Amino acid sequence: MLSIYGKFTAKVDDKGRLVLPVGVRRELPSGGDQRLVFKKGMYDNCLEMYTFDDWKELENKAKAGLDLFFNHEHIMLWRKFTANLCITVPDPRLGRISIDRDLLDAIGISKEVVFSGVGFRMEVWAKESFGSSLISNEEFISIAKGLSSK
Repeated sequence: MLSIYGKFTAKVDDKGRLVLPVGVRRELPSGGDQRLVFKKGMYDNCLEMYTFDDWKELENKAKAGLDLFFNHEHIMLWRKFTANLCITVPDPRLGRISIDRDLLDAIGISKEVVFSGVGFRMEVWAKESFGSSLISNEEFISIAKGLSSK
């Protein structure tokens, strides 16, 4: 499973291509399946990036609790969950990737992005909205105190 932390920036060209920052590429598994999965975040206005192997593990966990044959609500949930996926392989020489323009537009990415490593995945943000995605220090402390009492 991917374990990555840090903040990295990159520029997007007119075709929706960007070069994965060296700090991101360094943390990706070498050899094996090089596919990356990008999907629109469920709760935040960002893209989530997973290695393909990590995505399959997440997908299997999610599907284990669903009846995708007979439960219409589960089918609709799954359809929405997987509707905006983009699977891409970085160029081995430059690390350049292409992300569907629809996904970039959905979160307001035009020219610059921020890759933010949150441990088990990368989040990809429009540079303009990354700062506003973080909770305040007061909110952080309040949540932490709530968790520490459990």
